[in-house]
Amino acid sequence: MVVSPHYLATAAGARILEKGGNAFDAAVAVSACLAVVYPHMTGLGGDSFWLSYHSGDGKVRAYNGSGRSGALVHRGRFAGMNAIPTRGVLSAITVPGMVDGWNAIHGEYGRLSFADVLEPAISYASNGFPMSADQHENTVKCYELLSEKPFTSAIYTPNRRIPKPGERFVQAGLAKTLTKIALNGRDAFYRGDIARDIVHFLQSNGGLLTLDDFEAHEGNWVDPLSSAYRDHTVYQLPPNSQGFVGLMILNVLEKFDFQGIEHGSAEYYHLLVEAVKICFRDRDAVLTDPEFSDIPLDRLLSKDHASKLADQIKPGGASSREAESMGSDTAYAAVMDAEGNAVSFIQSLYFEFGSGVVAGETGILLQNRGSFFSLDAKHVNCLEPRKRTFHTLMPAMACLDGKPAILYGTQGGEGQPQTQTALLTRMIDYGMDPQQAIDQPRWVWGRTWGAPTQELKLESRIDPNVIDELRALGHTVRTVNAFDGIVGHAHAIAVNRYGYRRGGADPRSDGAAMGW
Repeated sequence: MVVSPHYLATAAGARILEKGGNAFDAAVAVSACLAVVYPHMTGLGGDSFWLSYHSGDGKVRAYNGSGRSGALVHRGRFAGMNAIPTRGVLSAITVPGMVDGWNAIHGEYGRLSFADVLEPAISYASNGFPMSADQHENTVKCYELLSEKPFTSAIYTPNRRIPKPGERFVQAGLAKTLTKIALNGRDAFYRGDIARDIVHFLQSNGGLLTLDDFEAHEGNWVDPLSSAYRDHTVYQLPPNSQGFVGLMILNVLEKFDFQGIEHGSAEYYHLLVEAVKICFRDRDAVLTDPEFSDIPLDRLLSKDHASKLADQIKPGGASSREAESMGSDTAYAAVMDAEGNAVSFIQSLYFEFGSGVVAGETGILLQNRGSFFSLDAKHVNCLEPRKRTFHTLMPAMACLDGKPAILYGTQGGEGQPQTQTALLTRMIDYGMDPQQAIDQPRWVWGRTWGAPTQELKLESRIDPNVIDELRALGHTVRTVNAFDGIVGHAHAIAVNRYGYRRGGADPRSDGAAMGW
């Protein structure tokens, strides 16, 4: 079973499985294809996080594929500024971790050659593919940004024109870059021509990363965090990922009996929203690179702490919390193969189209993830050299009796733990299959990015009476489209009691679920 937010990436994963590859081969193929066919959401210039289960090992492992700030990148570089720019070369201050993530997953468990796994992505980049409606919509929104720089404009707004949905979209430079990686592996990106080309472009345009930063980059295999929810064990990435807040929310919700709460009722939405807000307060106070700050995960993930937080939820009224700015461009996908191997992963450029800067002729759009660092020396996530920033990316996996039962995740910045919570409670507490859980109306509280807000955005399919009840409880409600991308593009795979996989793809995306 393969699920992803673009049907061509899903098909590429299926092709790799049919070719004799395993879930790890297919996952890297999907990831690479998403970097080509969903370039507004993800790319080689971004980061990735991975949860994996190998049937031979019998355990869940995690890989942190996020990059660190450059060794010469410090707050003094931004003297006179209130914040790090969110676009342009000065926002591209962290080394991209994507290619390192591919190398780690494929190198540890892959069965096919790296060239075989990257072939579909190379083909789509060189021969083109029909531009998705989602890419077109985001290109329209970011037209001025994409038209500012010649290398970027030549790809995304050629002759200052926006390609139409369904039009062939070719990325010749990216195809050459991917071919170099297919032939020469990870070192081509971090120690070879690609690194030199990226750094030369950045330094010629006022950027801060160096070749030493690329050569020094390394991702990490890390122990995943876990917590029990009902009869499942749920796994998330540890910090610098916000994954632990997803576990905190579930720990709080486990104190409530959903059998007495009607799905889709005002009580249901109110409870989930309030659990999210209470847990976000803890997250915002501590989350950063754990190498630079102690994060009290044992206390935050304890059932005792969850009980104290649950007691703070008031059934008769909404609480308040200041909203932070989060990026929303991300792509989640998952793969399970016939042997029981499973990969749940997510990747991102941060904002849509990241920094908005393509690194010369490489075709690589650089992320702006580093712009989330604070310039306030007292802030837990303040900018320092060789540091990883607070990261919204958080793939999830729930196991039953020690084996993967549900792989799930979504794009959407601050919306990720919210949508994950909706999906898992719908599948575990209300017995829905993945597609039903994804199709149901969703919500997102706060801002994914943009102006500060404490809005509770509700899809318009939600019962009007429920919307009125939530307003009466004190929520600042705004209805959005019936199937609105602002609530994320969620995907999931679940294994039923007979061992069969069921996949769900979000109708709000261009995705597909494919299994046999």
